[in-house]
Amino acid sequence: MRNLFNLEQMIDMKTLILIPARYASTRYPGKPLVDIAGKSLLKRVWERCVPVLGKEKVYIATDDQRIIDHCEEHGMQWVMTPDTCLTGTDRLAAAAEKLEADLYINVQGDEPMIHPDDIKKVIDLAEKTPGEVLNAYCAIETEQDYSSRTVPKVVFRPDGRLLYMSRAPIPGTKTADFVRANKQVCIYAFPPQALRDYASKEQKTPLEELEDIEILRFLELGYEVRMVPVSGSSIAVDTPEDVERVLKALEA
Repeated sequence: MRNLFNLEQMIDMKTLILIPARYASTRYPGKPLVDIAGKSLLKRVWERCVPVLGKEKVYIATDDQRIIDHCEEHGMQWVMTPDTCLTGTDRLAAAAEKLEADLYINVQGDEPMIHPDDIKKVIDLAEKTPGEVLNAYCAIETEQDYSSRTVPKVVFRPDGRLLYMSRAPIPGTKTADFVRANKQVCIYAFPPQALRDYASKEQKTPLEELEDIEILRFLELGYEVRMVPVSGSSIAVDTPEDVERVLKALEA
């Protein structure tokens, strides 16, 4: 069990929110700048983060000049990262080398409906449990999400520590029926050392590579990941079809 606890971190902890934004997404190229009812996906995520810590503590971590230009146009702070980052968490680790903090909150740039209270809930618990890696989750409400290969499902111990995460429908039954399950919500909390350990790997770990779920690298490195329950307001945009889901939610 990896837990880098330091009591001094509980005092005057400096926390930053970082939003990794990659233009050349393999599943949805240009996704951060896609228009959603008059605002870019990235700006909508940024607007959800600003009420939590203030805009001076929110940064976009990117490798693309088009995203930087967009940030400049809309008054969003940014930090340039290499275009060789394997994952959003690797991009966060690269940004952390330039932005000193005691705690880094990763809010994925494809979560335009994320609720500020959910971000704050993760931060509050992270500040009480320094040295731990945290990830949010919520209940799956539909069989469609349970069966979807774009939705990471999570299973964890009774005390909230992650056992496994998969794009497959887990936990499963003998009859393959949807009974109950939980899905990942892409709000993470990382202490600096955990990010350094994560980025020290020059390639993805085996399960991370197989599942295409970056949080699995922490499990494979021997870290515990504590799951944090949040609301079900989040809708991750992985495909153009997901944009339509967001538009319907905004209309509602």
